[in-house]
Amino acid sequence: MSEAMSSLLFTNVTAILPDKLLPSAFVLCEKGKIQSISQRCPKVSAKTCVIDGKGKYLSPGFVDIHVHGGDGHDFMDGTVEAMRGACVAHARHGTTTIFPTTTTGSPEQIHAMLNAAKTVQGERRVENGARIAGVHLYGPFFAEDKVGCHSVEGRRSPTAKEYTAYFDSGIVKVATCAAELPGAVAFYREAKRRRCLITCGHSNASWPEMAAAFKAGMRHVDHFWCAMSNVSSVRERLGVPMRGSMMEFVLGTADMSTEVIADGCHLAPELLDFAFRMKGARRLCLVTDCNRALDLPPGRYRFGAGEDGSWFNSDGKVGWAPNGSLASSIVGMDHMVRQMKRDTSATLPEVIRMASLTPAELTGIARRTGSVEVGKQADLLLLSRDLRVKQVFIGGTEMLLPR
Repeated sequence: MSEAMSSLLFTNVTAILPDKLLPSAFVLCEKGKIQSISQRCPKVSAKTCVIDGKGKYLSPGFVDIHVHGGDGHDFMDGTVEAMRGACVAHARHGTTTIFPTTTTGSPEQIHAMLNAAKTVQGERRVENGARIAGVHLYGPFFAEDKVGCHSVEGRRSPTAKEYTAYFDSGIVKVATCAAELPGAVAFYREAKRRRCLITCGHSNASWPEMAAAFKAGMRHVDHFWCAMSNVSSVRERLGVPMRGSMMEFVLGTADMSTEVIADGCHLAPELLDFAFRMKGARRLCLVTDCNRALDLPPGRYRFGAGEDGSWFNSDGKVGWAPNGSLASSIVGMDHMVRQMKRDTSATLPEVIRMASLTPAELTGIARRTGSVEVGKQADLLLLSRDLRVKQVFIGGTEMLLPR
């Protein structure tokens, strides 16, 4: 949509609102924002661009708070080209707001990633794909026995000197640390001061350690059931009596949120539905945790920085680490949405909420994006009835998709 044609009207769509479907909807966008939502056609000027949705769904653009790369790029490659390339790849799959996510690695590699993210965030062109709302500082503060597919050489415990430098960049908006590490509580307190969504991940923490983290500001757990403690793993670490783990703490604490990788490979349908029934659509996010193999053929790839990241194999469905464990997903958020709708008792508005409004609320950006509501950015998707992405609009401007 050109500057001269800054008005956009969607007709003949079923709008996916936060709590319901609105059939036969008209959604008017002016100057990049949603102006009105109605079942009656509004009066528009001759310059208005009218898009006949032909019965498709009009959905909010997806918000991904945990994602590592795509289309051959890992955000930890630390270049502007990699940052743009991965953002474009995920926009093709419906993600219009993204939080590029670090892996384990050296401070120099993490700073290069932060700098590249700041550069691309400042450019703000629709051809750059998904908007960068901030960076998820994920690696390197993992427990040694829970690094998963990340490079173990790049993990370490947090120190104020290191993480303060990352926070000082101003772009870190989600911050992860394993709760049992020395210095974790101080990390959480600083992240809270910086107004981050504070998470625990790649951790073998016990309930008491999670409780201490919660008191310091931690409110979220990364990819539920993946690289996280359970009663048995905590017993191996701390002995008897058996103690509660991250799982019990999250399920037993109403204010805790979490996320699932709904790619059909990480979690079976009963676990996806269990997570939804236990936490609900307001406390459960869909994330891709996607790596550079998105939209690429099966093969061997680097996870993390291209120069020294760990190796994994893609079989065309999911990534595999050399030891046989899963190594991140290779599909976009549209796949997660379809899988969650097919495998769980969640309604379509609830599934879309978990991919859009809930992560936006948790990261403090819901006033401007995450749902089809008046006053928000026109970050919108036209989805087919089988939930395939047909058109993507970022701030009311269509992003051209490959045919």
